[in-house]
Amino acid sequence: MPPRPRHVVLERRIATLKAQLMTLGDLRPGSLSEQYNVCGTAGCHCKADPPRKHGPYYQVSFTWQGRSKSQFVRREHVATVRQHLRNYQRLRTLVEQWIAAGLELSRLRLAEAALPSSSGGRAPRKKRAATARRRQTDAS
Repeated sequence: MPPRPRHVVLERRIATLKAQLMTLGDLRPGSLSEQYNVCGTAGCHCKADPPRKHGPYYQVSFTWQGRSKSQFVRREHVATVRQHLRNYQRLRTLVEQWIAAGLELSRLRLAEAALPSSSGGRAPRKKRAATARRRQTDAS
């Protein structure tokens, strides 16, 4: 079986990436952190030696449209939020791969277009507007 031309391989790769993008599901940018807090109540176990802080509390932090945001996440939603964060990272990876394949495909297509035609001659060049105007004034 002869090897496939590179542009066919790239087109198929891009189609596969697009299909994978469609299966991602819910997503969200950012990172999830686990925090432990100390309260203000005197005599609380969080002020003991060693301290036993309150928590864990979960918080997702992200930047969206140039603004940093932070949201608390309930313990029962942590697994779901982690999946959304993984989906977002997968999205970024797939888009990077799509761009890389698209750049290579574009380069190949432009290189093919620059090759001389099969008739052996060069492709005709387009006339510039100034040349066309000059010819019009010469003819008058």
